Amino acid sequence: MKIGLFYGSSTCYTEIVAEKIQACIGEELVDIYNIKETGLSKINDYDMLILGISTWDYGELQEDWGALWHEVCGLSVTNKPVALFGLGDQEGYGEWFVDALGMLHDELLPQSPIFIGQWPVEGYEFIASKALTADKQHFLGLAIDEDTQYEHSDERIEQWCLQILEEIQAQI
Repeated sequence: MKIGLFYGSSTCYTEIVAEKIQACIGEELVDIYNIKETGLSKINDYDMLILGISTWDYGELQEDWGALWHEVCGLSVTNKPVALFGLGDQEGYGEWFVDALGMLHDELLPQSPIFIGQWPVEGYEFIASKALTADKQHFLGLAIDEDTQYEHSDERIEQWCLQILEEIQAQI
């Protein structure tokens, strides 16, 4: 199964996380794309997707995703495994922590993808997030805070990559 990893990155942190995910899963399995350079057209070429987005300011989309947002609802993701990861600052913007992750999830939801990779909220300190499951026990994907919890990022990325690979195996 070939995996397409698509991300938008304004300050390179999301790009760094995307590269770490690719390295963890394996370059032979994961093709990586910066959507500012490639857009979203190649998404349909993949059996599985990993999508990365960061939250800006007061719950806003990262600019590259914002520029292509009108295309997200037209992507062919029905019955396709989709794992999401998001970056945010839980200390400086705790009322909007990884909101863009939740917004991306909600924009894709009507197309019936198979979402994988929910991540526990334990170990995070934030006020609110649009990226929470209904029971508020998990994020809708991996939440990374390179601003105040960078020391946890590598371990979280590695654990999440193993988790999504196990979830993919369960689908097959």
